[in-house]
Amino acid sequence: MSSVTVLGPGSFRDPAGSLVMQEDRAVRTVFPEHAQDILAFLDSPVARNWTQTGRLIPTEVIETWKPGLTLQLAHPRIFFPSYSWEWTPAQLSAAAELTLDLCEDLISAGWILKDATPSNVLFEGGKPIFVDLLSVERRDLENPIWLACGQFIRTFLLPLAACGRLGWPLAAMLGRRDGYEPEELFHVLGPAQRLFAPWRSLVTFPVWLGNRRSVRSSPTMRRPAPVAEAILRRTLRSLRRTLREVTPAAVQSRWSTYEQTARHYSPEDWNSKRDFVNDCLLAAGPRYVLDIGGNAGFFSRMAASTGARVVAWDADAATTEQAWLLARQAQADVLPLVADLARPTPAVGWNNAEMLSLLSRSRGRFDLVMMLAVLHHLLVQAQIPMDHVASLTRELTRDWLLIEWVGPEDEKFRALSNGRDSLFGHLTEERFIASFSRYFEPVRRAALANGRSLHLFRIK
Repeated sequence: MSSVTVLGPGSFRDPAGSLVMQEDRAVRTVFPEHAQDILAFLDSPVARNWTQTGRLIPTEVIETWKPGLTLQLAHPRIFFPSYSWEWTPAQLSAAAELTLDLCEDLISAGWILKDATPSNVLFEGGKPIFVDLLSVERRDLENPIWLACGQFIRTFLLPLAACGRLGWPLAAMLGRRDGYEPEELFHVLGPAQRLFAPWRSLVTFPVWLGNRRSVRSSPTMRRPAPVAEAILRRTLRSLRRTLREVTPAAVQSRWSTYEQTARHYSPEDWNSKRDFVNDCLLAAGPRYVLDIGGNAGFFSRMAASTGARVVAWDADAATTEQAWLLARQAQADVLPLVADLARPTPAVGWNNAEMLSLLSRSRGRFDLVMMLAVLHHLLVQAQIPMDHVASLTRELTRDWLLIEWVGPEDEKFRALSNGRDSLFGHLTEERFIASFSRYFEPVRRAALANGRSLHLFRIK
């Protein structure tokens, strides 16, 4: 079994232990004073049920534990880790629901979550999975307060409310390890807004009452065990209601209806494109696919239907939301993320190693990269040189590239160039093929009647 560390420190903030990512697994060290509790939890009906249903990361005890020693555990690697600033509101809401579901089941069994952030959750396709085992601790049966409640509000509810009601994108959470403080939103809300839901309970009351008061040591917080449990359950019900209230409804953008309004493809052209992509997927047989510019996910789901695991990037949040909802409805193994190849999310956190950059998570991870109707956006809007795109694409795929060429004569290309046609006249299909042929061997080509062409390349 490999012991090559490939992803830096993984996790080191929890006083109960640490996590290191290896080539084929994640290895967790639990410090001696917490080891017995973790083993007891792993043996509990809650942990077994959640693991069997795929909602909790599977765990293997690497070595027999003895009192006084650290406990070594191993988890399977989640194929493509992602962060909340790359998610859509529906994904963040699903992660919040999972957190509340787990906390509710834990309370019944005498456990509780000591922290509650999106960092505890990763996605496998459309399915959220709770991955932070050390967030579970024994519950003080007479304490009616969920101490992680404030963190849940700061990292789940306030970002969702700010996104849906103030227009703040979830991408603004980049680098915010503990979410929004109520004071931050209080000062941007109008006097009337502060008095109405959801702001009244999430922002105004905490600011007025002083939301940083400690409750852990308060002697007035002891209650008989049945009463304490009832209060905790009431807290979770209230958080669920608020979560439903603040989760934004799916919205439309200029790109979210692209697949229905793409009039620059005749029905014949669209069918030819669909058939060519499907034939290439079947011929290449990739296990892992990256769909760059995946839009609402038609071709992502096509790739998944051939047996591939798919990660899809699109810079438009509304379109990505639609892609995720459709993939989840179809139970397709597709993980759509809000991501822009021209401006990929950077590494953040301690030593720039806690949360890895989008590209470092992606290089060499995929058997096939799809770039359908996206290259001209990189060339014109982002003004990335062709050779640079070809070079980076080579780093992302370890075998195949399926790409669509859209030239300067195309109506959508001209719309992007906005009268600057002379700047891009040198971008010909011949130059495109020459640039990509430095790294790839052309395998197949299909010309569409609208002047576009589709190309399957393979690494030399």
